[in-house]
This record gives sequence, structure tokens and C-alpha cells, in this order.
Amino acid sequence: MEIKTEQSTEKNILEVAERLFLERGFAMTSTTEIAKEVGCNQALVHYYFRTKDNLFNTIFEQKFKDFFQWVFEIKGTEKLEFLDKLKLIIESHFDLLMNNPKMPGLILNELSRKPEQMKMIRDRIQAIPVKLFSELNEELQTAIALGKVRKIDLIDLIVSMVTMNVAIFVMMPVVESILSLDETKKKLLIQHRRAENVDFILKSLRP
Repeated sequence: MEIKTEQSTEKNILEVAERLFLERGFAMTSTTEIAKEVGCNQALVHYYFRTKDNLFNTIFEQKFKDFFQWVFEIKGTEKLEFLDKLKLIIESHFDLLMNNPKMPGLILNELSRKPEQMKMIRDRIQAIPVKLFSELNEELQTAIALGKVRKIDLIDLIVSMVTMNVAIFVMMPVVESILSLDETKKKLLIQHRRAENVDFILKSLRP
């Protein structure tokens, strides 16, 4: 018989809460339902996180942290030229979204519900080691100086990548309904958009 530790119970609460938030949204998920799914009482959920908002914020913040670590700490890119590294970053970001397709919608809904969450996002972005931004920016500036890339700000480039990659996952429920896509066609469309986004962004950087 497995003995649940405090750490494993807290982890289970976070995992179940994340799944329910993604499936139903923040407003339609209660701590009572979370506790029931975990197999504990509601008081235990409140013991670890006090409120549903605190529980959601814990998940929300971790996802942003994971996102930036995933995108900017990709291993094995040290010797790649800037455009090759950028291609890998765009693909990795898209894959992260593909593994968490409901997360963009949940984040947008949450920002609409609580605009003050933008401050948390800014704090999370600013908490990324400056080295990660500075190294990538240095490589961008070198590529610009060599005439391989048109002049562009790194932030503008990142915004373009994020918005293009996120768009397909935010729009997918509507696209599925209008086009009556089955699972196979849906996967083909997503893979097509992955390749198209990479191609579009790289071509947009031509000098």
C-alpha cells in the first residue's frame, strides 16, 4: 500500500487542478471537485493553497516559468548559427503548445478575468536570467551585421513567434467546428501550421 507524503499530495492536487482548470475553466472548477478527484477532503486543498485563486496562480506561474525555460534553455544549440537556432526555438515553442493546447485559452481567459495578472507575467519575464536574452540578442545583432538578417528588435521577433504559434491553438475549437475536422485532419493541420510558421518567420527576416 502506497503511503502518501505531503509532497505527493500537494503534487496530486496541482496535477488534478491543472487538468480541471484546462477542461472546465477557472470559474467552473471548485475546490470541492478538485478534492474529490484527488481523493482527499476539501480542507486539505485549503491547507496547502488556502484559496482557489492561490492554487490557480501556483499553476499559472509554473507554466510561464516552464515556457521560458523550455524556449530559451534548449540544449545543443551552442554551435548553431542564429537562424538555425531560431528555427529550433520556434519549433520547440510550438511543440510546448501542442503538448498543452488548452493552456493559451486558459491564460487569455484568466488575463481577461484578472488583468493584474499581467504584472505577474512581467515579473516572470524579468526573472529570466539576463544572460539568456543577452546571448540570443548578441547572436541576432551578429547576424544583422553580417547581412544575414534584416534589422529587427529581439522582443518584436519573440512577439511574432508567440502570437503566430498561439493563434492556431486558440482558434482550433472554431476551426474544428467549421471544417468538421476529425482527429487525423486536425493533427495534419497543426503540423502544417508548425512548418508554415517557421517558414514565414524565417522568410520575414531576410534582409
